[in-house]
Amino acid sequence: MRCAARCKATSPAAWARAPGAWIYGYASQSAIAALGCACLIFDLRGHAETRGQYETVTREDNMHDVLAAYDVLAHAPGVDRQSIAVVGASYGAYLGALLLYLRPVCRLALRAPALYKDDDWEQPKRTLHVDPDFAAYRRLALRAEDNRALGACAQFLGDALVVESEHDEIIPHPAVANYIAALANAHSLTYRVIEGADHGLTQQSWELAYTELLVGWLSEMTKDSHAQIPRRGAVLRDSPVGAANPDPG
Repeated sequence: MRCAARCKATSPAAWARAPGAWIYGYASQSAIAALGCACLIFDLRGHAETRGQYETVTREDNMHDVLAAYDVLAHAPGVDRQSIAVVGASYGAYLGALLLYLRPVCRLALRAPALYKDDDWEQPKRTLHVDPDFAAYRRLALRAEDNRALGACAQFLGDALVVESEHDEIIPHPAVANYIAALANAHSLTYRVIEGADHGLTQQSWELAYTELLVGWLSEMTKDSHAQIPRRGAVLRDSPVGAANPDPG
């Protein structure tokens, strides 16, 4: 995992007690920082500079990466630890949901959230896709008690956003519907479908539509909880992770 420990773009004094945004699989971090959020963008092991580990990295490994990234953000100067948002796409959304068991999260944004069986947690993630029941599992109607990621969502009491691609070739609608059902206890739940979009948001118009949805939702949520929001926050790693290139579930 790569992540910078220092903020760029502004001094901590300019965004004291800023909301934090933990981001995986999303490119337009600057739009979120403009809301007054301190943003951290990072790569999981098996991606970018550690691509060589792609075939061997496990969910256990990546969960440690997720926790490390969260802790960097939560301990950055000026970040409001009671107002941290998690933004994830596909596999990143799945890990973001599991993070709810282990760290406090105020807002949760899941785009095309992946689902995996709870079994074989320490098996290389890549090998999970060769399970003959892998695709069928994602089409099952599952309850919160059937899956750990869904169980974590069932305990979530904050604000949630779920975004689905209309023509997602990786994450079928039943998997998304399972997350929506599991988030029944959330303080608020917003569900949107990006018309015509594929899993990776490979057309610019689809990526822009997602950016508009996400930034608009975060703006509304932070406005509700902070009467005074700074004009600009900070980015902890200002490099493109890419909404069009999340781990494909």
